[in-house]
Amino acid sequence: MIDDFSDFMNGLTSPATGAVMLTPSDTVALNSVSRAVYVGSAGDLRVTMLSGDVVLLSNVAPGMIYPLRVTHVMATGTTAGGLVGLS
Repeated sequence: MIDDFSDFMNGLTSPATGAVMLTPSDTVALNSVSRAVYVGSAGDLRVTMLSGDVVLLSNVAPGMIYPLRVTHVMATGTTAGGLVGLS
């Protein structure tokens, strides 16, 4: 397959090129830091940001992509579902 953009550098505002389903865990970190998080079903999202800050995002909307660089999606406090890490 031809990728007309293969010579361009990826930046944080570039489209995602990878995705992984996220399983919330209070102890297991993500394999790599996300570029963004897609939320499939509404709820609360508790994450550890790349900076180390832990934050609870209340009432995240379904079908949205949130530009979050996270290292963990915590099980405690997360009620949102269908979470996908974009990279």
